[in-house]
Amino acid sequence: MNYLILTETDFFALIDESGKCNLEAAYGDFVQTVISLCSERADSDTAAVVLLYTEIELQYHRTLHSEPGESHADLYVRKALSFVRRMQKLIASSHAHLPPRSNPSHALKGTTAAKPPALQWTGSTLDLVELIYGLGEMGCINNGETPLKVLAPALYEFFGLKTKECYRYYSAIKLRKNPCRTYFLDRMMAKLNERIRHDEELERLRK
Repeated sequence: MNYLILTETDFFALIDESGKCNLEAAYGDFVQTVISLCSERADSDTAAVVLLYTEIELQYHRTLHSEPGESHADLYVRKALSFVRRMQKLIASSHAHLPPRSNPSHALKGTTAAKPPALQWTGSTLDLVELIYGLGEMGCINNGETPLKVLAPALYEFFGLKTKECYRYYSAIKLRKNPCRTYFLDRMMAKLNERIRHDEELERLRK
């Protein structure tokens, strides 16, 4: 279980820096990630744990325990904390109204439960959409002849996501206020280059 899905967002990085730059845009992305987590994960228990961890991190964030008005991030931390708590209540309410699970002994003979996917996407749906559009632009699947309306559902199914939405998430990416709007792909590129440099340094030391 990756319970750091929300605390590894750009929003948390910015409030930790206590700066004013792009907080509004990062907060919007954080809210979208929370909505994706709650609405598109089949496992509501996982979402509940992620929200609980995030709530604690926000509740005890240093901006809430400093002098009033000392940090610009204070308002956004309070907004995020309030939103997370509302989503927790929504999940709890939805879970309470679910019908009871059927007794396996009463299941129809010859039926088998659907197997979970071998690989499950544990990041945000927004990040996966970035990757899907990037693969589409690179034309590296079926020589670029597979349209997004086919590629996206295929990758959603492969990674065990229940959503069919794609363009709505792409629209959210376009609304980002940074000049470079591919947050996930940028982080992936930076981490891969860091890994390559680290491995090269280890190889140099072994010589």
